[in-house]
Amino acid sequence: MLILSSQHVNQILAGHEKDVLEVVSNAYLSHARGHTAVPHSSFLRFPHNPDDRIISLAAYLGDEQPVAGTKWIASYPANVSAGLPRASAVMILNSTRTGQPVAVLEASRISAWRTAASAALGAKVLLGEQPPCRVSLIGAGLINAEILRFLRHTVPGLREVTVHDVDPQRAADFAEQTLLDHPDLAIHTTTTLTEALTDQPLVSFATTAATPYTDLDATASDAVILHVSLRDLTTETILSAHNVVDDADHVCRAQTSVHLAEQSSGHRGFIAADIGTLLAHKTEPPTDRRKIFSPFGLGVLDIAVARYVLDRARENGVGHAIDGFLPAAG
Repeated sequence: MLILSSQHVNQILAGHEKDVLEVVSNAYLSHARGHTAVPHSSFLRFPHNPDDRIISLAAYLGDEQPVAGTKWIASYPANVSAGLPRASAVMILNSTRTGQPVAVLEASRISAWRTAASAALGAKVLLGEQPPCRVSLIGAGLINAEILRFLRHTVPGLREVTVHDVDPQRAADFAEQTLLDHPDLAIHTTTTLTEALTDQPLVSFATTAATPYTDLDATASDAVILHVSLRDLTTETILSAHNVVDDADHVCRAQTSVHLAEQSSGHRGFIAADIGTLLAHKTEPPTDRRKIFSPFGLGVLDIAVARYVLDRARENGVGHAIDGFLPAAG
């Protein structure tokens, strides 16, 4: 059994955004081809703390190097005001030959990077031939910071970033850190959501919103929206847009905006495609309406990135090997 701490995982991933983009893209392609098993995630909620949850995401990736496993990720929004990360996670990878666990990994960075890589791939697919030089980030947290990191690879022409958060100080702190991380970018903050959305061609929502609260009327008429937090947009906004998801069965649950749109319309016909199919066939996106990517976050992406980390750890002798973790044979 190999144990990989947060320090080990961060060491392995540092500077390898392009590799992670390829890993996530390949996982989406495998999923589109039916080479995965991804049961619905399970939400553990607490009767007296409705904002907190712990989620279990199991998955199987059956490509040339099959692997299975699960991610156990906690989301505690109040942690942010206490100076703690909102999310914490651990992963277990299992051999598909014996079923035995082979590795345990601290997975907060894995989870954040697979989410960011997914969003950045969605942007690349939906922007078409003329990607913009501006992006607006709604939600000044870790996920949008990582999404920007990955957008620098899939939308290399970015030159200007607008940041909005319900907490102005958090937005200001985020902007300050972003300028340190990306000194070539112009960083702005806004006090209102409308100002952040006005005429924007590319917007990333990564908030802790539990119910829809906004439309996209202020954005450019053909804007690309990375709806990573899934519950920001009104039903009418979803139904009027060109919608791309990672998996319709997964995203049409748990009261996401897409789920609410399905309940309102009585069908899923407003979902145009899944990202795996678009990555495989490279079709041109429409230019006559807004395009929304709503990724539920498939466990197979976590499995794929964790396997990449494990392979590199083994190659470089990184991690803590524990002998005798499993019962002896016989």
